[in-house]
Amino acid sequence: MSPVSLPGHGAVLVGIGNTRRAVTVRSATERGESLHFAVADEAGFNAAVSRAWNALPAGRGRSLAVCSVNPSALADFKAWCRASGIAPVRVVGEDLAPPIDADVLEPAKVGADRLCVAAGAFEIVGGACVAADFGTAVTIDLISDNGVLLGGTIFPGMAMAARALHEHTAQLPLVDVGHTTATLGKDTAAAIRGGVFAMMCGALREIVERYATEVGKWPPLVVTGGDGPAVARACDFVDHVVPDLLFDGLWLAYRRAVCGDAHD
Repeated sequence: MSPVSLPGHGAVLVGIGNTRRAVTVRSATERGESLHFAVADEAGFNAAVSRAWNALPAGRGRSLAVCSVNPSALADFKAWCRASGIAPVRVVGEDLAPPIDADVLEPAKVGADRLCVAAGAFEIVGGACVAADFGTAVTIDLISDNGVLLGGTIFPGMAMAARALHEHTAQLPLVDVGHTTATLGKDTAAAIRGGVFAMMCGALREIVERYATEVGKWPPLVVTGGDGPAVARACDFVDHVVPDLLFDGLWLAYRRAVCGDAHD
């Protein structure tokens, strides 16, 4: 990550998922580049965090905020931060309150990633909306007009779906789905790629239509996640494609906790 000048109250923002990790830097006036790493690339990720940390002015205004859905990777990362002298480290659900309320049966069990993505989507739309995150798993959540997560759906992402076909059948190959839009496969691998990709697009349309029936209007759709741009290109009903939307929600959680507000 290239050093950047980030004056004012700043933070390193870290997202820890099941297969990927990401880091960026943000202040009241600027946001840095987001970098992504496989969970297994611990050395590369830690080096990027160190560079991001050093890009911020030292002092009381410097902090690190984390959104994680991977407890073991989070524990390892927090231990590395302690050993590296990086503090304070604030985690959504531990040191940071979630950036959005959830009207569900067990709010404490909603993933921090879903809450941050939902908060980021609501910040963009300013009203009822749907936040769809296409990562290892796909989450599609409905947010109300007053900024409350009402619930959502979860299903396997593209890579997980393709791997399940391979692992639970005798002869189907493991394929990289990629960003195909073809559905009529002329061989087995193409049939799997087309089927999995069409499943993503079809599920997105069906779920958003059901949410629209639920709230009585078509809610704007905000898409994020590694596979989000490819799905969005194939779906003419997507309103916003926002890479790393999770960081927008994480920044809101951080600002509310540290500065007492949610705005730059």
